Amino acid sequence: MHLPPPFPRIADYARYYAERTPDAEAMVLGDVRISYAELDARVDALARALLAAGVSIGDRVATMQTPCPDYFVTFLATSSIGAIWVGLNPKYRLGELLYVVEDCQPKLLLTRLEVGGRHYDSEVAALRGTLGLASVIAFDAAAAAPGIQTFADFVAGAAVVTDAELAARRDLVGGRQACLLVYTSGTTGKPKGAVLQQQGIVEFSIEQNRIWPVSPLRELNFFPTNHVGCTVDLATPCLVAGGTTIFMEQFDPAESMDIIEREKVTFWGSTPSVFTMQLAELDKRPRDLSAVQLICWEGAAISSEALDRLMMICPNMCTNYGQTESTGAMTGLAPTSDRDLLLNSVGPEFPGVEIRLVDLDGNPVPDGTPGEVLARSPYSFIEYWNRPDASAEAYTADGFLRTGDLAVRRPDGTYRIAGRIREMYKSGGYNVYPREVEILFEDHPAVSEAVVVAIPDAKWQEVGVLYVTLQGEATAEDLMAYARDRLANYKLPKRIHILPDMPLLPVGKIDRTALKRRAAEA
Repeated sequence: MHLPPPFPRIADYARYYAERTPDAEAMVLGDVRISYAELDARVDALARALLAAGVSIGDRVATMQTPCPDYFVTFLATSSIGAIWVGLNPKYRLGELLYVVEDCQPKLLLTRLEVGGRHYDSEVAALRGTLGLASVIAFDAAAAAPGIQTFADFVAGAAVVTDAELAARRDLVGGRQACLLVYTSGTTGKPKGAVLQQQGIVEFSIEQNRIWPVSPLRELNFFPTNHVGCTVDLATPCLVAGGTTIFMEQFDPAESMDIIEREKVTFWGSTPSVFTMQLAELDKRPRDLSAVQLICWEGAAISSEALDRLMMICPNMCTNYGQTESTGAMTGLAPTSDRDLLLNSVGPEFPGVEIRLVDLDGNPVPDGTPGEVLARSPYSFIEYWNRPDASAEAYTADGFLRTGDLAVRRPDGTYRIAGRIREMYKSGGYNVYPREVEILFEDHPAVSEAVVVAIPDAKWQEVGVLYVTLQGEATAEDLMAYARDRLANYKLPKRIHILPDMPLLPVGKIDRTALKRRAAEA
């Protein structure tokens, strides 16, 4: 797989492939197919329009859009002139939208006025008032309206910006300059905006393609545009490799499998929960997935049953471990069919990353002992937006990112994730690591997914509550009897609930906060 050199700006890769493979497909949405030549032209046109609108280096440009070509063009154009792109999820309610725009104060808002039958007139009006904007730019407006400029009219303003002016601005942009503001999920409070940088995203994308070589690279991207998975894990590495991103605006399991078959997707990336839904669709109607060269999951461990089924489709598989603040992966497993590695590890250190595991006092822990993951790399985020205290707390004095995640280093040098520090709980004075308990239950042949959450207990301080989904027949009593022979009593969940489906976050991860709230209310 040929990989280009590192360029200072992410958008430089659109120009690189526009010059070398101008007719190659860069992006697909339904029947719309956009070549690299067209992508580069669209990025330049929008970048000029942003300059004409007075967007300066460091200004924020907010975009409410689905996973589609317009979203990615906006990100590339914004970052190419040194502004910071902020994604807004169309599924957000008004309060969530207001929180983000009030926090980051964008210079411009580019938005959809309707998505999936939901109209955003009142939301756009409220955002305009909060931002004090004279106008917002609407991707889908057929004609201008009070306070609303059409996207076509906005881009038409680019004519006043010369080639020399665009080039001069871009000469000032690149390296560890801020380009992307991603608001974390906020499971422990209000979301914080993690500021990611051009160099980190570019170098991460090159290394990801190096350890996961797929050619030709054709991927399906349905992740929310405000999530790091959409832009950093999928869209940008695909651009850097000169591949094709097939976008899907609204995720549907059956349609996703139709697209993978029809578009001959070669890199099938998802989350374990979404794989479960997609495999269920294959049970209803098989598809020809012979084009798939590599299957990858992120965000959680996969079940042995799902792994075995996926391996029958493509034995070349991989996974990794990362978070928003690390700008992608901190560990990465090279393509393999080794079940132990795939089920029980997230691989060794990702290229360019140093990892240290420490106890609560900051002391290194031996192999086989859970410790907090500290990671140092050139990819990591710059800071939390407007949060100097939180930014300072995020790093150690010698530059290691404090992840808040617990991991165990295995004898083979790979890492196994043991959960979050805040998910660990004490029961009767003993530390309980939920992931250890979850793995045991996921090994039960009837269990598909298992999640342990902790709730306060008058006698034991805290106790675990287990939620499972099933792929076979079992009762809560059956599962408890199974665990009693395999777990110390203090690790046993005090209650087991069987659910038809797990609650999911928009990105497809299991919503542990919702389960914890349900357990507390019960």
